[in-house]
Amino acid sequence: MTSVPEIFGSMVFDEQAMKERLPKATYKLMKKSIAEGKPLDREVANVVANAMKDWAIEREVTHFTHWFQPMTGVTAEKHDSFISPSEDGRVIMEFSGKELIKGEPDASSFPSGGLRATFEARGYTAWDPTSYAFIKEDTLCIPTAFCSYSGEALDKKTPLLRSMEVINEQALRILRLFGDTTTTKVNTTVGPEQEYFLIDEELYKQRKDLIYCGRTLFGAKPPKGQELEDHYFGTIKPRVKAFMKDLNEELWKLGILAKTEHNEVAPAQHELAPIFSTTNIASDHNQLTMEMLKKVAQKHGMACLLHEKPFAGVNGSGKHNNWSISTDTGVNLLEPGESPKKNAQFLLFLAAVIKAVDDYQDLLRVSVVGAGNDHRLGANEAPPAIVSMFVGDELQQVLDSIEKGTEFEQKDKEEMEIGVHVLPHFFKDTTDRNRTSPFAFTGNKFEFRMLGSTVSVSGPNIVLNTIVAEVLSQFADELEKAPDFNKSLKALIKKTIIEHKRIIFNGDGYSDEWQKEAERRGLLNLRTTPDALPYFVSEKSIKLFTKHNIFTEVEINSRYEILLENYCKTLNIEALTMIEMARRSILPAVMKYTNSITETLTAKQGIGIDISKCKEKSIVEELSYITSSIIDNLEKLESAVIGVKDTDGMQAEADYYKDVVIPAMNELRAVADRAEVIVGDEYWPYPRYGELLFSIL
Repeated sequence: MTSVPEIFGSMVFDEQAMKERLPKATYKLMKKSIAEGKPLDREVANVVANAMKDWAIEREVTHFTHWFQPMTGVTAEKHDSFISPSEDGRVIMEFSGKELIKGEPDASSFPSGGLRATFEARGYTAWDPTSYAFIKEDTLCIPTAFCSYSGEALDKKTPLLRSMEVINEQALRILRLFGDTTTTKVNTTVGPEQEYFLIDEELYKQRKDLIYCGRTLFGAKPPKGQELEDHYFGTIKPRVKAFMKDLNEELWKLGILAKTEHNEVAPAQHELAPIFSTTNIASDHNQLTMEMLKKVAQKHGMACLLHEKPFAGVNGSGKHNNWSISTDTGVNLLEPGESPKKNAQFLLFLAAVIKAVDDYQDLLRVSVVGAGNDHRLGANEAPPAIVSMFVGDELQQVLDSIEKGTEFEQKDKEEMEIGVHVLPHFFKDTTDRNRTSPFAFTGNKFEFRMLGSTVSVSGPNIVLNTIVAEVLSQFADELEKAPDFNKSLKALIKKTIIEHKRIIFNGDGYSDEWQKEAERRGLLNLRTTPDALPYFVSEKSIKLFTKHNIFTEVEINSRYEILLENYCKTLNIEALTMIEMARRSILPAVMKYTNSITETLTAKQGIGIDISKCKEKSIVEELSYITSSIIDNLEKLESAVIGVKDTDGMQAEADYYKDVVIPAMNELRAVADRAEVIVGDEYWPYPRYGELLFSIL
């Protein structure tokens, strides 16, 4: 049996490995560099690089790579071997501090949003020493940031690190006002829950839409879906359990704190949740988790689907982003304590988050954009596209008492009445019980639930860190010059609650009434990616990000272009895949099945049967109508795709895909799915939903 403590972090050059292998002086300098965020001296880097190389070679590693996160949504790596020629014609294994600290990959084919011309191909990767190096598939991976030749960030890690520095700086200003002189560092922490689907790999290979697009573009509803809710938290099937066992071991070797695993609501859907980590490490680990999900699934003869909505009519997959703020002294700044009303420091940080979410609801929606997530948001397993906050009964009462200036009477916690005396007694939770809320307080953290399952958690946390830092800076500016701190603090908290209470909603986010109420409150309802993205390049957004040096204006505009382009390319691939599947496979299948029934009618007619009274005749007539409809809708979709070339600019192109191409895709799908429920199994060209969702036994 595997010893978890023994394998945990065995493939990571972590603090324990450094302590064992580095000279004491070097180890101390390394620790200081990580703590203070300062670069290493070249000589120190050489010592670290040599120790890292020796450690890796002992584990049969031959190559190293700078592992980074470009704007593609996945990670990137270019492998170099440790070999270096020696004078005797042989080789020695070398790895220098220079190679550790900086790399120069070809940046020509990564998305840049116009940051540089194609011929200006050089980019640089810079080591992030706060995220430990690790071994993946016999290669030493060094987590790095990625920038252009002229210094602009071409990745997701660089602005994330910037945002962590900014919230640290502003949170420390607030803590000093409360007399905290011992805290030297404030970190945001994240625990991203990851949902995914597992289906049989052989069936996956038979679906072009899954291969090209990650989701099914056609598929009629099966007789059974998730109606019985019997899959949720159900017994994990042996094949899936074996997969989860291997997955956990691979993640634990990489130092990833994989903690919880269970079946989700939809058939074939599952979830993995880790323990909290510092935000940039959590981001790195989640990228590795998504990669390992796919690789381990393949070893078990399965395909892992990470798309936000791989199957119509059943739940899609999200990624809950559990976010909190903690000090290096071990204090969670979002912990209410026994009496939240008496915890002024907590109330100020809570007020900051409330104001930040209200002021920058547009940017939170922007942080989760994507063609895949547009299918999921607002469906009955995901929060709506309207950003709101849930704070729970007790905190709501605290906020109400502050607003009205009344005394808050803290009630004793209510004991659950179960009616069975032998069962243990416990108290009702006064925080999160509303699964429709996009942004919910869950005890000592906020859970941002709008993220799609494929998204990098860097983007949402860049926004979260920055908007909260901005509000904290406003609070600090006001309180630092206040003649009476306590009086000003109380007034500031009350004022913030009154001005921003519209963002708090504890009701049903799926109801039609909430849509109307949200509009009355002046909250945004940005249903699609093209609707949301213009807010990213608004004057308010540019002012926020440039003020805190998270992005330059050029970097903001480049990301806007990249996100729009990705949306358009995704839909173009989906539309072309639909056209190919419908024209080459579905249409011939319908015609072939129609022909087989027609031959049956002809045979009956040949022996004197009156075919006008045969039921097969109505089937042929319906199939004939469906055939014509498929052809008509195919031509309509083809025409729509061709029409893209007449749009002017990326925003117009994205709007065109949303308003013209997607409706044409939906119409083609509707008629093809109608054909699927009629055409016989031996004629239908693709595995059906029932096979895909219930294939793993």
